[in-house]
Amino acid sequence: MPSVLDNEDLVAMHCDMIAARATSDRLWSLQRQGRIGTIAPIDGQEATTVGAAHALDPATDWIIPQYREPMALGRYGPEIMRRFVAWAIGHPAGGHIPEPHKVFPPQISLATQILHAVGLAWSIKLQKQPGVVLVFFGDGSTSEGDFYEAGNLAGVLKVPVIFVCSNNQWAISTPTSAQTAATSFASKAAAFGIPGVSVDGMDPVAVYDVVDAARDRALAGNGATLIEAVNYRLGAHTTADDPSRYVPDDELAWARERDPLVTFRRHIEDRGLWTRDLQRDAETAAETAFDEAWAWASNLPLKQTELFDHVFANLTTRQQAERDALHDHLGEPR
Repeated sequence: MPSVLDNEDLVAMHCDMIAARATSDRLWSLQRQGRIGTIAPIDGQEATTVGAAHALDPATDWIIPQYREPMALGRYGPEIMRRFVAWAIGHPAGGHIPEPHKVFPPQISLATQILHAVGLAWSIKLQKQPGVVLVFFGDGSTSEGDFYEAGNLAGVLKVPVIFVCSNNQWAISTPTSAQTAATSFASKAAAFGIPGVSVDGMDPVAVYDVVDAARDRALAGNGATLIEAVNYRLGAHTTADDPSRYVPDDELAWARERDPLVTFRRHIEDRGLWTRDLQRDAETAAETAFDEAWAWASNLPLKQTELFDHVFANLTTRQQAERDALHDHLGEPR
């Protein structure tokens, strides 16, 4: 795995992947207890998210996630986890971007975040600000018009955006073979006039390297890159899904042998960087971090009119009227 990463980076990446899996497992359990709403597990896609995040600078670079990735953004600070858990609970605080953090709230509208990413990157370019924008989306999003509109605009404007398509082989129950006739999702970059790269999304170092190169390209003023991170969804699409109805058993068994938490652990063990004690400590730290995030989010005071906050900088006339009406109905002071 040739890379500029040092040993501390490799260990940190593995710790972030462990934390992501632990968070995914805990949220799954809480949903089954009826304590949160529907969530999307990250199992199998940790390496893609962690590798990409570690190639960015949290002080200048923005991340626009879909609905899994915040679990694996430990590099961007514990506040991201707290806000994500609040989002899972359904609290309005989950939709807030706290300063100075540069991670958008998760969203579930297929592919719409790709347009937001290009708009943000265009703003960065116009204002001559430092940094790039990285947006995550799934293979199913590439069938949406928003993907093509955003990619075309990014190519024309040469904005500093990195598109990361997490090709986990299934768009809910639709396999990749039924999603596109293209040779790869990366090949779609040709329509936008930008580079397209396919990478092993189960290898965080490989993902790091291609994102790092795409970031250098964007910072040099050469525009966008489309990266297809080929991984495999090891669990359900969401807690409302039953993958046993459509995922072949032998295919899933093959993918589990390439589980990034297992293969990357073996890699750093072979390099003498990881031990059973470190594994135990990392798992304990992950559980503690989630407990703290859960305690913070579940004890947030709830003011129902906050659902109008952080939608627009200034409420529209209609939204203000609706907020006032809800204030009056609840008897809350304005």
